[in-house]
Order: sequence, then structure tokens, then C-alpha cells
Amino acid sequence: MLRKYSENKPVEPKFIITMDGRLRIGYVKMHRDLLQPSDRCIGGGLWFIDYPSSTLRLEGKSYDYGRPQWFLLDTLRVPKEYRGLTIVYKGDNFMDDFDVSERLHIVYV
Repeated sequence: MLRKYSENKPVEPKFIITMDGRLRIGYVKMHRDLLQPSDRCIGGGLWFIDYPSSTLRLEGKSYDYGRPQWFLLDTLRVPKEYRGLTIVYKGDNFMDDFDVSERLHIVYV
């Protein structure tokens, strides 16, 4: 039986941001698996929690949606489970790095 590529792909810790300022985060095969019907994705990547520094670290880019377009947002709505963590984005080079907690208004939902 032939399978689609995405069926064989393992789940990974991925995130996306949406045009209305939502951070969607989870363990999925594809970034699109995080989208809700009305979402317009403006980038994504991988994530992990650095427990010693209490940091939610976002990094890289989505193959389908590219790097997060932080400049389009003033406010980021973050799941309440991540309250208390500093949020940073590390891009492919230092020019892409973005201190999310410092530069955006964070609202926990």
C-alpha cells in the first residue's frame, strides 16, 4: 500500500503564528495541522522549553509558511499553559532573532 509522505512523518514540536496574533503550538506532523478554519498563518517553526532559564524558545521556519512575520503583530495571544516563561525567537541568523516577550504585548488565553 502506498502512503502519503505526511503519514510516515513523525510528530514534532511545531508552532505557527496567525494574522490575528495567536500562537498555536503543539506536537504535529505538519504546521498546517495547527491551523483553525479561519486562521491565516504568517509563519512558524519549531519550539522547545528551556526549563533552567524558564524560556519558551521558538526557532527556525516552517517549510510551508516561512519565518514568523513578527513585524505584523503588536499583541500575541499565548496559551495560558506557557504563562511565566520568557518567549524568544531564534532565527537562522542573528538578524532574525526576536525577543517576543520584550517586543510584543503578551496576552494569555
